[in-house]
Amino acid sequence: MKRIDLGYRPRPHQEALHAGKRRFNVAVLHRRAGKTVMSVMELVHCSLYEQKRQGRYAYIGPTLKQTKAVAWDYLKLYAGRVPGVKFKETELSCEFPNGSVIRLWGAENPDSLRGLYLDGVVVDETALMPRRLYSEILLPALTDRRGWVIFIGTPQGHNIFHELFRRAQNDPSWFAILCRASETGAISENDLREARRQMTAEEYEQEFECSFEAAIPGAYFAREMAAAEKEGRVTALGCENLLPVHTAWDLGVADSTSVWFFQAPGQGRVHLVDFLEASGEGLPYYAAALRQKGYSYGVHIAPHDIMVRDLSTGKSRLETARSLGIGFTVAPRLPLADGINAARMLLPSAWFDTARCGPGIEALKLYRQVKDERTGCFTGRPVHDWTSHAADAFRYLALGLDLAAPGCAPMTAAQAAALYEQFAPPRMFS
Repeated sequence: MKRIDLGYRPRPHQEALHAGKRRFNVAVLHRRAGKTVMSVMELVHCSLYEQKRQGRYAYIGPTLKQTKAVAWDYLKLYAGRVPGVKFKETELSCEFPNGSVIRLWGAENPDSLRGLYLDGVVVDETALMPRRLYSEILLPALTDRRGWVIFIGTPQGHNIFHELFRRAQNDPSWFAILCRASETGAISENDLREARRQMTAEEYEQEFECSFEAAIPGAYFAREMAAAEKEGRVTALGCENLLPVHTAWDLGVADSTSVWFFQAPGQGRVHLVDFLEASGEGLPYYAAALRQKGYSYGVHIAPHDIMVRDLSTGKSRLETARSLGIGFTVAPRLPLADGINAARMLLPSAWFDTARCGPGIEALKLYRQVKDERTGCFTGRPVHDWTSHAADAFRYLALGLDLAAPGCAPMTAAQAAALYEQFAPPRMFS
């Protein structure tokens, strides 16, 4: 195939990845280092020159909206210089004359990526990705065609990105690179000096010096979770067989459902002994999962919207759950800010089982506020991504913790009917 000049001239730190790329790669780069352009160009190059029949390549960001905002224009700019390339705006994909396709995806619903095969994939903002995206979904998609993966991003504490980077550093079959702004020369010293003046030390160290140790800006529970780890409350906790296991749920409809399993051993302590999350499953799936875990259950705490009736069946999910053997009780309905504050107040007395609660722990660390890109201020509204579901379930746990006191039982049918009247839609006809 004739080589095509797309007008891309990589900087030295970008060329280091192009030249050193292996099958598994982790690139930790500071803000404005050009990681998106670098990654898009690697996808374009491989789509043109890798000898793969109907090659399939992907660029995945935390959400589809975010992925489009950062990568779509670059893809059209550089791939658009290839004669005969076709773009599909609705699918956010481009098809090359040789049959290769690059498509943009979001990770807000990881299960939507199941069933794909991939010859190469870029995972952007890896620190914000659900842990299971790689191990359960992407790795199987890459296996049979020996596809490659590049994890890129800027640090946001100790999470899956940190683990992948440490693995790449210690595994000679992986490629690892870390690029600090003080080393690449991609940003002038004057601009860096101005950034240091306007940012907190932690923000600067994270965003420009690629520190995994700096606090995550805007994270609701960063301080509390850091204290839990420092005090040894994130540990091999196990489950006390003589105590009931309670659950707290965030019930998704089109997205994920999260469930925390906890015990109240007394002395003001709460033990988070297990965590469950899945997407696209109905209540029968979770009822079976609860039975399979084999715990002796106490109270199941649900959000208030469990009372809303399904127009197709005329039943609320509370009634459906009851028919499956899950007797829910409903957490108090309070404003979001009050619920987040209740979760903050609970965290100093919370202990977590490292092995069983790993994804939930990571979600609590990364649950954060929306940042207004124009003003640079945090809005007070939480980002809605994969971390939201576990954090919401923990919020309902905090609000409904009193319901798990000894002697508390799930609602009776009469109590459920009375509570439904608070949330029932108005009757339009007599």
